[in-house]
Amino acid sequence: MATLILVRHGRSTANTAGLLAGWTPGVALDERGAEQAAALPGRLAAVPLAAAVSSPLQRCHETLAPLLAARPELELHTDDRIGECHYGDWSNRKLSELSDEPLMKIVQQHPSAAAFPGGESMRAMQARAVDAVREWNARIEEEHGSDAVFLMCSHGDIIKSLVADALGMHLDLFQRIHVDPCSVTAVRYTPTRPFLLRLGDTGDFGSLAPRPAAPAPDPAAAGTADFESATEDGGNAVVGGGAGAA
Repeated sequence: MATLILVRHGRSTANTAGLLAGWTPGVALDERGAEQAAALPGRLAAVPLAAAVSSPLQRCHETLAPLLAARPELELHTDDRIGECHYGDWSNRKLSELSDEPLMKIVQQHPSAAAFPGGESMRAMQARAVDAVREWNARIEEEHGSDAVFLMCSHGDIIKSLVADALGMHLDLFQRIHVDPCSVTAVRYTPTRPFLLRLGDTGDFGSLAPRPAAPAPDPAAAGTADFESATEDGGNAVVGGGAGAA
């Protein structure tokens, strides 16, 4: 069967603002995200692509724009099923504020039981994304052969849930997976089982270097820290994927 390349969108204005964007309209790539997108055609230059499939959200289309400009023959399809999780009432809220919500503990430790108020459950999110991949795999193989490679541009939680499915992991373990903005994850599907070929590959290992020691917290600024740094020592994942390395 086909090989799937999963690209997380480049860093967005919501990522750097510490917001859980969800389906909020008008969320674009920031300057760093645009640079990441511009580098994508070169990173994938050696890979023949049969098709590109995108989330309908602006930040994903902006991520693929340079690749499509470099490959005018590449057909773009949009599929709502690989769009971001519907976070409902949590959408466009500060992640630092959401960290105090009781539901966040469920999202982190038992995500298969988590459903966002006014939104969808994480189980439903994974199910629709997996269904999309299965259908696109069959379509690409039928139209382009079993050795074909195709690309999907999606979002952090979607990609993590697809990786969990490919590895046979329960959804409750998917928060152990991390994918940076504009990272490449590759899964080769076969008739019997998938194989994970790449996971969150940015070609840059700077984010693995030890972080400088954080200064002592200012009590007057309590509760204002970025969610990613505030929860890092506690081992929590950033819902929505976070901004990753700059």
